[in-house]
Amino acid sequence: MTLPTRVFHHAVYKHTASSVLTGVSYRVNLRTQKRLAASVVGCGKRKIWLDPNETSEIANANSRQTIRKLVQDGLIIRKPVTMHSRTRARELNAARRIGRHRGFGKRKGTKDARMPSQILWMRRLRVLRRLLVKYRAAGKIDKHLYHELYHLSKGNTFKHKRALVEHIHKAKAEKARDRAIKEEMDAKRAKTKAARERRQERVQQKRQAQLGDEE
Repeated sequence: MTLPTRVFHHAVYKHTASSVLTGVSYRVNLRTQKRLAASVVGCGKRKIWLDPNETSEIANANSRQTIRKLVQDGLIIRKPVTMHSRTRARELNAARRIGRHRGFGKRKGTKDARMPSQILWMRRLRVLRRLLVKYRAAGKIDKHLYHELYHLSKGNTFKHKRALVEHIHKAKAEKARDRAIKEEMDAKRAKTKAARERRQERVQQKRQAQLGDEE
């Protein structure tokens, strides 16, 4: 049986006042009854209230059945749940989320204890690897550049995602420039080869013409 807080305190005050007026002192050991009552009600022993005016009747209760009857009669009451408000804790957490109460005077422990460097490293590396997988799936980088950047990321080359993106753009630009230079050199080489072949043809034709004139 559980009473509201106001009713419970009123009952306790009334029984205490009556015991003071009668001048009777109660020294009965009710430890067993309190243990049985806690087991019957389903709470801790500190939550059990025993009627101080009915100690003799409560002391005679030595079984769970009699204890259950006393609970139904109201001689044994389960104390109400003590309220422990979380309002102030929620307000403090909300303030901390926006940066309050986080100055040097509030800090306990080293920098690495408050935020381990291993955790920061894992977070950063996972961000970089997710970006590489995304770019490879989208076709922005090929598998060769992916593996190269993967190992560079593991070697702590990139401090953040922006540095990796800039490196990718720079690598792609350099690769495009090298390809353009290679194509230009191939075209120039092909042009030179064609000119050399034409010159050799002209020389050959000239020699054949000279041999024909001599004959």
